[in-house]
Amino acid sequence: MDSFSSYHPAINFLYFTVVLLVTMFMMQPVFLAISCVCAYAYSIYLKGKKALKFNLLYMLPVLLIAALMNPAFNHEGVTILVYINGNPITLESIYYGFAAGCMLVCVIVWFSCYNVVMTSDKFIYLFGRVIPALSLILSMVLRFVPKFKAQIKEVSRAQKCIGRDVSNGNVLMRARYGLRILSIMVTWAFENSIDTADSMKARGYGLKGRTSFSIFRFDARDRALLCCLAGLMAVVLCALFSGQIFVKYFPSFHINEPTPFAVLIYVCYAALCAAPLILDLLEDAKWHYLQSRI
Repeated sequence: MDSFSSYHPAINFLYFTVVLLVTMFMMQPVFLAISCVCAYAYSIYLKGKKALKFNLLYMLPVLLIAALMNPAFNHEGVTILVYINGNPITLESIYYGFAAGCMLVCVIVWFSCYNVVMTSDKFIYLFGRVIPALSLILSMVLRFVPKFKAQIKEVSRAQKCIGRDVSNGNVLMRARYGLRILSIMVTWAFENSIDTADSMKARGYGLKGRTSFSIFRFDARDRALLCCLAGLMAVVLCALFSGQIFVKYFPSFHINEPTPFAVLIYVCYAALCAAPLILDLLEDAKWHYLQSRI
């Protein structure tokens, strides 16, 4: 069980919003490394071996491809390493390619964690009254991919039982069976969306004065965590706007000095990114301790 998921949806959403924004707009290498390590660790805690396989088989190649593609098209920088077909390959473009690839991978992994923690009921609870139509659409979009994957597995197994799976027959037959499965999935997606829309309309979703049941309550535990996260966020954001943490890739690579103030900011940002994992590890330790007392 994920302890961070049990907190109020507003805290979950605020946390992921801040972490994702800092990751996307702060290309500082130390910040990216901290975000990447924490995102990987949290995703592995949430999903186990499945996340480890996804990170190694898909995210690592994405990082390498982005790092290699940037020097091929971006020739800025003063440190020229080699010429390929008359185009210079610079050290600064390689640095920037690795930073951009790391940023892309971090965002994807953080969003995978977001999809586990921020369920559709939490999202609708937060934004159902403010933007009812948009919140419902976003909630359906975010849950569509896992539902589509689960449904296509069931359809594929059913088709395989009657010998019409993509693994049966020659190339033409496999293509025909694949198109049949795709047609079934498209029909299922349209029918499911229509059923959901009719169901929500019948329940009066979006109407003025409509009330809804909610199990979420903002208690003392949520307030304590919000104060801790707000303090860490304030320190990190103030440091970013103060200009003490910076990086410049072009025309030459420059990064801020590792002063005591910079180290303090790194520690605060690491604590912020690792907050959900720290909560989970503390909860696990408490649970094992209580079990040992039985």
